[in-house]
Amino acid sequence: MKIEIKIDETAKEPRLIIMTDRITDEVERITRLIGEIGEEPADGETGPPGESAPGFIAGFSEDRAVLLPTADIIRVYSSGGKVYAQTRGGEFTLRLRLYELESRLCGNGEGFVRISNSEIINLNQAESFDLSLAGTIMVMLKNGDAAYVSRRYVSKIKRVLGI
Repeated sequence: MKIEIKIDETAKEPRLIIMTDRITDEVERITRLIGEIGEEPADGETGPPGESAPGFIAGFSEDRAVLLPTADIIRVYSSGGKVYAQTRGGEFTLRLRLYELESRLCGNGEGFVRISNSEIINLNQAESFDLSLAGTIMVMLKNGDAAYVSRRYVSKIKRVLGI
């Protein structure tokens, strides 16, 4: 394995790209380990009260693995038996189940909330909430997409929003 570090003074945050001809156990292990680094502050460091250090989630696009900063994720949803993360940079397949992502993302101060059995959204990426629909809420996301809160999760969303 070759490791290459490039210094780019215009980069606003570190970016890691893994180039490989196929996804192997080693590549999956590396992405998992790097993702875990962002979950806890380093020894001696503390973040703001109630917040953990921003994390990463490994996303896959074609034959490439990409570390997705959780702050860049607009929504996570399941469709056709697969789980996807939508970001400003595109859509990525995830290897985690939705319930695993819910335990990692929701309730850790990063602004994620589950809105249905098949979707988790980043409230920091929400533009507005349409409460006029009977029994549900339509969430307009900053990228122009609409997401719908299922009836089961309406009271939870209202509680989170303080409505």
